[in-house]
Parts: sequence; C-alpha cells; structure tokens
Amino acid sequence: MASSNGEEKKQSEAGRHQEVGHKSLLQSDALYQYILETSVYPREPEPMKELREITAKHPWNIMTTSADEGQFLNMLLKLINAKNTMEIGVYTGYSLLATALALPDDGKILAMDINRENYELGRPTLEKAGVAHKVDFREGPALPFLDELVKDEKNHGSFDFIFVDADKDNYLNYHERLLQLVKVGGVIGYDNTLWNGSVVAPDDAPLRKYVMYYREFVLKLNKALAVDPRIEICMLPVGDGITLCRRIK
Repeated sequence: MASSNGEEKKQSEAGRHQEVGHKSLLQSDALYQYILETSVYPREPEPMKELREITAKHPWNIMTTSADEGQFLNMLLKLINAKNTMEIGVYTGYSLLATALALPDDGKILAMDINRENYELGRPTLEKAGVAHKVDFREGPALPFLDELVKDEKNHGSFDFIFVDADKDNYLNYHERLLQLVKVGGVIGYDNTLWNGSVVAPDDAPLRKYVMYYREFVLKLNKALAVDPRIEICMLPVGDGITLCRRIK
C-alpha cells in the first residue's frame, strides 16, 4: 500500500504545474519546483500571487506567463529603468501586472488584446495593487493599432520596452512595426520562442495540431531575428522561451 501511495505522490508532483500554465523547459519538474519555491514564490508580490491563483482556475490557463518569467520581466524592467512600455497579448494580465509593479508611478503600458473579458478578470487585482492607472487597454487586433502609431512620427522611438505574447503567425509583422516604435537601446521581448520545445522536434513528430501549426512561424521568427542587423538578441530558456531584442539602429 505504501508503494502505491508513493507512486501516486510522484505522479501528482510530476503533473502539479500542468494546472497553472506550466511551461518550463527544464527536464525535471522537481528542479522547476525548487526554483519556484526557493526564489520565485517567496518574493512574488501578493497581487501577482492572487492573480496567478485566479488565472489557474481559467480553462485556458496554459496561456498565462509563468511565475518565474513574471519575476524575470519585473527585474528586467527595473534594470533598464523602463517607463513607457507596450504589451501585445494580455490574457488575464499576469505579465501586465509584473510590468506595472516595476514601472514608476507615472509609467505607462499600452496593452492590446482581442479579448477584453480575460483582461477584466485580472483588472480588479491591478486596481487593488494600485497600478491600474498605468494601463491603457485597447481591445482588438494589434496590427491596426500599431499601424496608427507608426503613422505618427512622434511615436517613433518612444517605447522603452515592448513585450509580445500573442498570435505567433504575426510576430514578424509586429517586429517590423515595433522596431520603429522602440527606442534605440530599448528592448523587445518575444515570448514562446522555443514553443514547447518543438523547435528541435523532427518534422514528423506527433505534435498537437496547434503546436505544429505555429511551430513554423516561430522557426521563421527565430531565423529572422538571428540575422537582423538592427538588433542584438538573447534567447533564454525561461518559461516557454523568451527572446530579447535590443535595438541598436
């Protein structure tokens, strides 16, 4: 009986993150749990913990930014002294909250998502944290909004940081526009650039349909970023992979 209970415990621990949008590329869930319990959860601001738990109950919680990536973004924004930022793809707003908490009181986030309902799920937490005033939320596809921004030259080079976690088939379209909007020395972060680890999977691998479909767009993005002379890049295995692009010209 003890052996059976022990096996059930192992299975439970192995799958414990699946319910909260687990995206770690680490081979060991135990190692990921160590990172979370040692350095992420003890330092996670209470509003972020609250929103993470709210999001965990949502049927599409796999879409959320992982807690370790949220901590990374929060630290990065402070390191670069970001003030004017943009986020494409908000979902319930965990990464949005991580950003808002890192910005000064007069900092701004232009946030875009096609689904206001998901954003409204997290908005009370933003308000409770006292950072909702930093967020300018726009509902709808991002490309038309970006095109409007690009038309006005005063927006060129006006953003310190831009985070993209949205439709992978538009990442390259976003990239061309965002390079005009982020300042020289500013940073663009593209999420999911390792895409469930599928970027190294054989073409005939038995992948889920949506993983296989977007895999091709992620591969094209990664190849394009690697040779783009306008940026410096750093691909990190945090969450589902994030590529940071620093505009240099």
